[in-house]
Amino acid sequence: MEQNTAKLEDFKRIYPEKFLPEEKIFSHINRGDRIFIGTACSEPQYLVNALVEYVKSYPKAFFDTEVIHVWTLGVAPYADEKFKQNFRHNSFFIGNNTRDAINQGIADYTPIFLSHVPNLLRKGIIEIDVALVQTSLPDEHGFLSLGVSVDIVKTAVESARLVVVQVNKHMPRVHGDAFIHIKDVDFIVPHDEPILEFTTKVSDDISNRIGKYVSLIIQDGDTIQVGYGRMPNAILKHLITKKNLGVHTELLTDGLVELMKAGVITNSEKTVDRGKTIASFCMGTKATYEYIHDNPSIEFKTIDYTNNPLIIAQQRRMTAINAALQIDLTGQATAESLGKTFFSGIGGQADFMRGAVLAPGGKTILTLRSTTENE
Repeated sequence: MEQNTAKLEDFKRIYPEKFLPEEKIFSHINRGDRIFIGTACSEPQYLVNALVEYVKSYPKAFFDTEVIHVWTLGVAPYADEKFKQNFRHNSFFIGNNTRDAINQGIADYTPIFLSHVPNLLRKGIIEIDVALVQTSLPDEHGFLSLGVSVDIVKTAVESARLVVVQVNKHMPRVHGDAFIHIKDVDFIVPHDEPILEFTTKVSDDISNRIGKYVSLIIQDGDTIQVGYGRMPNAILKHLITKKNLGVHTELLTDGLVELMKAGVITNSEKTVDRGKTIASFCMGTKATYEYIHDNPSIEFKTIDYTNNPLIIAQQRRMTAINAALQIDLTGQATAESLGKTFFSGIGGQADFMRGAVLAPGGKTILTLRSTTENE
């Protein structure tokens, strides 16, 4: 995944005012500002840690700032109780590193369909003051790719008063709606570090059996959406014998990329975006990031496109595959909570299920492990 670092040096000469020390950059953050942080594996780890170190050095620099994001996989130091006067954490989706803080009441969770968030940002209903994001190196035209996360990140950058970008040579250059221009960025911090990787547990026997059952429902030529976790991994492994599958999904995973490499996913029978794998963000391994780098067969779109039920419904034989945590006797299912405890979030599952049932020949598949001990 080679990228030309010489272009970055050229832009340093053109825009010297954008390349300042972090201490000077963070001095532009005000008390009460809302700070958006890039999603999941695209989290700018260096910038986040630098921000926390800045607060340690200048504890009175700003108070009551709200840190907002879709999902964090980093260490989330700002969620520590010792920074409660400086940061209030607010998430649209709950990860392992923030779940305890949210359930203890020292951090917030905003339950919302992710497809609705970009419009709320554009209208200023949710105002973003500062955006801290990570991008690829600039190309010769000055465009930076948001890489593994476009989702809400693109709209947050367009809406923020102050945009701070960590430019990282390891961030893949992804096609689609992933590009922002260097002239629209306020400050640039070059820092190379490995992109966060995400792997799920190896599928167990029960997951594999469920995966086999699900594979019998999926037909050649279907367009699929899958979530993340042990169950989706098991399902994807059993699709290896299928032909000409398409992908229109929120999340691109290692399992989907493996099916692309194997020629199972061709997108040749899709109704919308034919020939393209469409996703909003990616969580995977380095090998997956290398595969999506500068790959014209893959396009990332903003989440109000990928998760829009009206767009999903246009896809012939759209098949939404998701998992539930609990289901009651009336048929109501949830993947968001366990009892009274917040576990994950609303995300995009409901949007894809609504869109898929409206699609010509579409269907939804919801998987759930039995509660009985008898396998």
